[in-house]
Amino acid sequence: MPIPLPLGKPPSRDEPRGLLDALLTHRHDSLTDALAATGRTLAPPIVPAAAVTGSPTRELVVELDASAELPSPAGWRPVRYQVDCTAEDLEDVLAITAPAPLVVYPHVPDAALADAARALTEAGHIPGLTAGRGGDAVADFLSVLAHADTGYAARATGTDDVVALLSATVAALSGFDVREALGTPDVARLRRLVPEAAAAVREILLVVEVDDTDAVVRELEALDLTTG
Repeated sequence: MPIPLPLGKPPSRDEPRGLLDALLTHRHDSLTDALAATGRTLAPPIVPAAAVTGSPTRELVVELDASAELPSPAGWRPVRYQVDCTAEDLEDVLAITAPAPLVVYPHVPDAALADAARALTEAGHIPGLTAGRGGDAVADFLSVLAHADTGYAARATGTDDVVALLSATVAALSGFDVREALGTPDVARLRRLVPEAAAAVREILLVVEVDDTDAVVRELEALDLTTG
């Protein structure tokens, strides 16, 4: 059943998470670089497991290698783990019990993406959506996530992809055409989302990994999406 996302002025003074709050993240090769990344629109940075030493002073996402082992220093754990896996490794990844939420980017054909997402959500993992997927695959993927409680993570090539993901997530929750939202994002509709609706979108789209966070932040703010 579609979830209505009201537009217009908010009915209260509550301030739930905005559309861009902690939306973007970036992969850092060193812990030092990751710890220096700050900003309202930035989510916890991603670092490879080998780069994590001691007990870091901020929340991090730890990227695992293909072995999907779960290292972390004693007395500390990441806000999330993430791993890429092939179709052949998916069954092993589904069986992982992690001490923190696990984002899994399944490298499967478009036709198998929704099934992989369903299996991951049923295992309690967070499906990851890589950039470059076809519209049908994304629509089927979001039809799964709109009815799951895990949310999803995504990778984008730039601002256009980020806006398309936000627009498609709104469409999936509202019963609009996801393929149309991906191809022709309605930025005006995103601007009109009340805070409660923006927060509902962000319950589904947890984070978007981009290569250049500074450029994407500037371009998103230029689109006047900061009030949602």
